[in-house]
Amino acid sequence: MINFGPISNVLGVLLIIIGCMMFTGIPFSLHFESNDATHLFFSGGVTILAGLLLWLYKFKTGNRINKREGYLIVTLGWLSMVTFSTLPYLISGTIDNFTDAFFEVMSGMTTTGASILNDIEATPEGILYWRSMTQWIGGMGIIVLTVAIFPLLGIGGIELFVAEAPGPTSDKIHPRIQETAKRLWFLYVGLTATLMLILWGMGMTFYEAINHAYTTLSTGGFSTKNGSMMDFDLPRIQYPIIFFMFIGGINYSVIYHSLKGNWKNVWQSDEFKTYLGLVSLLTVIVAATVYNVTDLGFEKAFRDSLFQIVSMITTTGFVSADYTSWTGSLTMLFLILMFMGACAGSTSGGIKLVRHLVFFRNSALEFKRILHPQAIVPLKLNGQTVSGKVRTHIMTFLLIYLMIFVLGVIVVSIMGLDFKTAIGAVATTLGNVGPGLGQVGPVDNFAWLSPQIKWFLCLLMLLGRLELFSVLVLFTPYFWREN
Repeated sequence: MINFGPISNVLGVLLIIIGCMMFTGIPFSLHFESNDATHLFFSGGVTILAGLLLWLYKFKTGNRINKREGYLIVTLGWLSMVTFSTLPYLISGTIDNFTDAFFEVMSGMTTTGASILNDIEATPEGILYWRSMTQWIGGMGIIVLTVAIFPLLGIGGIELFVAEAPGPTSDKIHPRIQETAKRLWFLYVGLTATLMLILWGMGMTFYEAINHAYTTLSTGGFSTKNGSMMDFDLPRIQYPIIFFMFIGGINYSVIYHSLKGNWKNVWQSDEFKTYLGLVSLLTVIVAATVYNVTDLGFEKAFRDSLFQIVSMITTTGFVSADYTSWTGSLTMLFLILMFMGACAGSTSGGIKLVRHLVFFRNSALEFKRILHPQAIVPLKLNGQTVSGKVRTHIMTFLLIYLMIFVLGVIVVSIMGLDFKTAIGAVATTLGNVGPGLGQVGPVDNFAWLSPQIKWFLCLLMLLGRLELFSVLVLFTPYFWREN
C-alpha cells in the first residue's frame, strides 16, 4: 500500500526549496529596476506556503520511501515544481496564459531549452534570471538535493536517487547515498561558479555570466539574448562555453575521480572514451565540410562546428550558427545527434552513449554467437560483464524510445505540423535538446504551436528527462497492485 504521508512531506520540501530559490532573483530585479521584485516575492511566498502545508500533512520522522513511492514522488515532484514555477511568469504578465508558462517552465526544468518567448531581451531581468534558474535546478535534479537533506528530516531516500538520477549507471563516489548526493551538488555548484567567473572575466556582465553559467552546466541552453550564443560571437567567450558544455556531458563520478587525480578510473570508462572520440571525430568531419561549403575562415568554421557538435550531443541546445543552412547531410547528422545524448550520470538528456555502446557491442557479439552457438560470449563494459538483465533493460528502453518517437511524430503531424517540423519537434523535446528542424529550427521557437501540441510536447519533455520508465511505470497495473 502506498503511504501518501511521506509523499506529501517530500513534495512540501521540494516546493519550499523552489519558493526560496525564487527569492534569489529579487536582487537583480531591484538592481535593474525591472519592476518584478514583488512578483517574485509573492510567487515565492505562495510556493513556500503550499510547501509548508504539504510538509506538515501527516509529518513524522523515520518514514522509509519504498520504490513505488519513490517513482511516484519523482513524477509528482516534477509536475508540482513546474506548476508552481509558472507563478512568476503569470503574476508578472510576462506570459499571459498557463499553457505557454507551463511549456516554458517544463522546458526549463527538463533542461530542454525550447522556448515560446519571442523577445527574450524584453523580459524583466528578475524573471529572466528565474528562467535560467529553472534549468540549473533541473540540471542535477532537485530530487538529488533533497536526498542530501532527507537525513535531517528522518526520511530515507535512496529510491528517489535511483528514480531521478539520469542514465542507467549505478556508479557512486561515496558508499552512502546521501553523501553521494551532497558531493554531486558541491561539484555542480563549484563548476557553475567557476564558469561564471570565467565568463565575467572574459567580457560578459555579471548578470549575463551567472545566467549562462546556470544554463551551460545544466546543459539547458536558455540564453539572455534572442540570438543565443550568436550574440556572443567571441572566441574568448565561446570556447569556455564549449569546454563546460563538454564537462556537463560527462558522468559526474568521472569528473569527481579526475579532480581527485584517479585517472585510472577515468580511462576505465568506455563511455567517456567514446564520448571524447566521437566529439573529436565529428568535429573534424563537420569543420572540414563547413570550411569547404561556406566562406567562413578556418577558425570560425572550426569553432562553429565544435560548438554545435558539443551543444547537440550534450543536449544543451545553445546556438552559435544555423546548422540547418550548411548542407542537407549535416542537417541529418544533427538530427541523429538529437538521439545520442552524452554520458549517463551527467546533466545531459537523450538516450545516453552507454546504451548505444551496449546495443552495438551486443549486436556485434550476436554474429559471434550465431557462428559459435555453444560458446559463452560475455558482453563487457568498463572491463566488467554486463548482465542479461541490464541488456534486456537497455534493449527495452531503446525500443520504447523509438516507439514513442514514431508515435509522437504521427500525433503532431495529425495535429497539423509538416513532416520535417514534426520530426524535429518530437526528437528535440523527447531528447531534451532544444532547437529542432523545420519551423522549430535553431533560429525559430515554439510560440506559434497550438496549445494541444505544446501540451503533448510537455509530456515528451517529462518522459525524456525522467528516462521514460519513471513516468510510464505509473500507468501499469503492476504499479498499483499491493503485491
